[in-house]
Amino acid sequence: MSDVDPRSRRFWLQPRWLVGHVVVIVLVVAFTNFGFWQLRRLDERRQDNAVIAARSSVPVQPVDEVVVADAGFDDVGDLAYRRVTARGTYDSDASVLVRARALEGRPGFHVLTPLVLEGGGAVMVNRGFAPFTSDAAEVLAATRTAPGEVELTGLVLATQERQGIGPTDPPDGTLTEVARVDLARLQQQYGRSLYPVYLQLQDQFPPPNGLPTVLPAPEQTEGSHLSYAGQWFLFAAVGAIGWPILLRRTAKETGRATPLPDHRDELGPVAEDEATVPEPERVPQH
Repeated sequence: MSDVDPRSRRFWLQPRWLVGHVVVIVLVVAFTNFGFWQLRRLDERRQDNAVIAARSSVPVQPVDEVVVADAGFDDVGDLAYRRVTARGTYDSDASVLVRARALEGRPGFHVLTPLVLEGGGAVMVNRGFAPFTSDAAEVLAATRTAPGEVELTGLVLATQERQGIGPTDPPDGTLTEVARVDLARLQQQYGRSLYPVYLQLQDQFPPPNGLPTVLPAPEQTEGSHLSYAGQWFLFAAVGAIGWPILLRRTAKETGRATPLPDHRDELGPVAEDEATVPEPERVPQH
């Protein structure tokens, strides 16, 4: 017969253990969902890399042959990452800084400057990165372009939109700093008609001298999504496997520590004549 109290086998139905069951289930489900979310992000990253590779390999063409100048800002997404050339003169007085940017771990700005094209329109160019200082005017002065015409090659990029609860810019006035490359907002304060895309500078003649630093090409790596997914799935497995093991071990320890009840008290007092066994009568020997 087992010496484990049957009551010890039901300890896991006690309230504090029930709370533990719920917490573990919630965490396992959450960790599993996080893992699948990272796998979805990996798939998106691979698709983006394929798009960048395909469009960057298309032969370079003049910007006015690739982009319709009077198209809407939201109608050019399929042109992103095409490589184009442009020829014109920078309008340094209209430069604007994109704040909260970084390069190789250093905080700073991206420098946007309109390039006035020969035809009269202008295309906004992200000329690169400038280190952070508290005085925006100082950064703009340090990144002014040299006078004269330039010819450049750049990547076509679409206007940036606010995501979620991202920062906003004042709707009116002339801004020297913006939160993102919002071409509609920049058009509002610029006198010439802007192309519905902007260019990320890759190469230029004559070459730029000093700041800003030309940005590297967009990364085409898969990032850490796969390793992050593995970590989340591992956390889920620890909960799904470890919790039942803990319950089983606790049941064994509880069973060993709980003695069986003494049921003899339930039988009542034993009669004296029933408890006393008479000794056998001795027969005298002759």
